[in-house]
Amino acid sequence: MARVRSNFKTSKPHFIRSWRKYRNLTLDQLAERLDVTAGTLSQLERGNTQYTQPMLEALADALNCEPSDLITRDPKSAVGIMMVWEQIPEGDRSKALEVLKAFASHPKAA
Repeated sequence: MARVRSNFKTSKPHFIRSWRKYRNLTLDQLAERLDVTAGTLSQLERGNTQYTQPMLEALADALNCEPSDLITRDPKSAVGIMMVWEQIPEGDRSKALEVLKAFASHPKAA
């Protein structure tokens, strides 16, 4: 009997690749930080293998985020700006808001 290959991925959804790219890291650079091969990391990013809790924690440490961020937050989404906002000290938030307002009101160059 012939074996049928399934195109269904068995891993859970995640944003590991998005976080790696957001941090401007290549597969090789992140793999080196984790002491794994780039191939292993590539398979994880493509959903060909599942992540484990220890791997998620190591990835989060290497990507300077929380493990939950890797499975719940796309760093390029609007939620990303809230993550930055939360890191700004309370006393500096009014200045940061003024900068954002200046960017928002600046006309786009054609």
